[in-house]
Amino acid sequence: MYSQKVMDHFMNPRNMGSLAQPDGVGRVGNAKCGDIMQVELSIQDDVITDAKFKTFGCGAAIATSSMATELVKGKTIQEALQVTNRAVMEALDGLPPVKVHCSLLAEEALHAALWDYAQKNGLEIEGLEAPVEDIGDHH
Repeated sequence: MYSQKVMDHFMNPRNMGSLAQPDGVGRVGNAKCGDIMQVELSIQDDVITDAKFKTFGCGAAIATSSMATELVKGKTIQEALQVTNRAVMEALDGLPPVKVHCSLLAEEALHAALWDYAQKNGLEIEGLEAPVEDIGDHH
């Protein structure tokens, strides 16, 4: 069963769509379940001013990307790195065990967008690793 928050974010996703000129774009997928998630970030003076997502996947994948983008808006890059899959799941009041991978996808897409931003701007972000193409291999 899904929590009310998961259902709410699935039925009324926040931040869906694209940014006109994103500062960082992260796109990851999970070949096993077929989910694909893209996160776009606007970053000014080390703060995430806006975040958008596009997700092709199940309800849990949409809900986790919606919540992940909500959690990072207004945060610094270092604070955004603390937004783990566990933080996303807790904010959604939990996920069924078979859907935990969706929250991992949200975390990876977020980190991939931050990585893209760092690469474009010649920055090194402490604690940030290069993204993986398919999170099925990674976790």
